[in-house]
Amino acid sequence: TLVYPNADDTVEEIQKHLQEYELTCPAVRDPKHQLVQLAKVSVTPEAAVFDPSGKLLYHGRIDNRYVDFGQARSEATQHDLEKAVGAILQGESVKQPTTEAIGCSIAGAL
Repeated sequence: TLVYPNADDTVEEIQKHLQEYELTCPAVRDPKHQLVQLAKVSVTPEAAVFDPSGKLLYHGRIDNRYVDFGQARSEATQHDLEKAVGAILQGESVKQPTTEAIGCSIAGAL
């Protein structure tokens, strides 16, 4: 599920974003940052993976494409979220359950 934490984002803007990027997963607004706090995220984009009981198993960057704010590699060389999900699906623990995500700060987060 995609979470839109900006209180100013309208439903119409979110729908436009989903269509523009051809995203087919569910999306929710989180203007009060309840999910932001639960997932311990502070920037966007930042990923969080929970088990069925609600335990946070991974949070951090999707991959290492962004080296620093405004500085990107042509393509990622590490795929942190993919590795985390793979480990979880194999019944293994996530080797690096927290990574530092680089992105735009979520106002009022953490």
